[in-house]
Amino acid sequence: MTDVLRRGRASLAFSFLAQGVAFALLVTRIPAIQDRYGVSDALLPVFLAAVPILAGVGSVATGRLVKRVPPSRVLRWSQPVVLLALLGVGAGEHMAGLAVALAAFGLAVGALDASMNMLGVSLQRSYGRSIMLSFHAAYSLGGIVGASLAWAGAHWELALWVSYLPVVLVLLPAALVGSRWYVDRGGERSPVEEAAAEGGGATAGLKWLLPLCLVMTVAYIGDSTVSNWSAKYLQDVLGSSEQLATVPYNVYMVTTLLGRALGDVSVRRFGAVAVVRAGALVAAAGFAVVAGAPGAWVGMLGFTLLGIGLCVLVPGTFAAAGRRAFESGRPGASDAAVARLNVFNYVGFLIGSPLVGALGDAWSYRGAMLVPMVLVLVTLVYARSFAAQPDRYGGGHERPHTADVGRGSNGL
Repeated sequence: MTDVLRRGRASLAFSFLAQGVAFALLVTRIPAIQDRYGVSDALLPVFLAAVPILAGVGSVATGRLVKRVPPSRVLRWSQPVVLLALLGVGAGEHMAGLAVALAAFGLAVGALDASMNMLGVSLQRSYGRSIMLSFHAAYSLGGIVGASLAWAGAHWELALWVSYLPVVLVLLPAALVGSRWYVDRGGERSPVEEAAAEGGGATAGLKWLLPLCLVMTVAYIGDSTVSNWSAKYLQDVLGSSEQLATVPYNVYMVTTLLGRALGDVSVRRFGAVAVVRAGALVAAAGFAVVAGAPGAWVGMLGFTLLGIGLCVLVPGTFAAAGRRAFESGRPGASDAAVARLNVFNYVGFLIGSPLVGALGDAWSYRGAMLVPMVLVLVTLVYARSFAAQPDRYGGGHERPHTADVGRGSNGL
């Protein structure tokens, strides 16, 4: 059983990494995509907003789909679609082709994100200790790799498809091979459980999920603020050079990776509630430093604090939702909770960038940074939602449970 779980953990971590690479390759080459297809500045926001909206649709659809098929199967086939859609974005010639490729990317990303996190929370439950942050650390590492590859493609002025094709050729077969070892939640459902799932047992009574949905939204508002506005803020508000303005996001990604790599150990030692509270306070301090920074280097310190603080919120929220849903005793409740919660990462992404831009234009960009600071402090109010009942993940020991490997490994 231990070997099964270890292989399942490694294969799932690779899926998180591959997703980080693919997403970074898309979002960091948006100017090149715009130039290739002749997308106007007025039309570009429509294309960009369509991706997270369709991802939300894909996530909701996955929540229904996993009542009938295991999450491993959804992940196995959604990841290749994401990679092929990425290649389609780079290889297309006409705007209609771009729209189709981005639509496929968005829908598949929603299914991929939901199913990955479903498997992550069920694996954590099987391990009996916190491992969720390590999966998101793999995603952060993938984001760094993808952004670096995108920089190389832009530096050498490579065509988009030339940049994307080698990545797809490497990641797609590797992901398919690795999918043989995905580990689903334990056991086949009994006829009684199947009837309960069909009758809405998996999704009923999820009002307790609302605070976690709010935390997820806030976390992604903060994340999108850094990814979309850090360079502009450093250059236009703090007077940095154009080259220096590219540094904060890279620093943010590195500190996110480091924070997540160490986060599981912190959760085991101090508990999820304490880690989430500390993360919210550090993130709020980061926004405060950014808002009041007298110069570029102090501003970069603020963005560094943001990486350390925000990095624990998203994986911690998924873990808390899956754990609390499982404790409710309803069949399939954990998967339903993760699918619903996943929608709110796209909500936060859609809100964050326009919110800061509108406040910056109407008021000031320094003042705009105070709004996500206040929002992230809301997490403190709902930190108790992260508590494990009746037992806290931690203590340095495993409590293995039955894991369903056959349906994930052989159910093609």
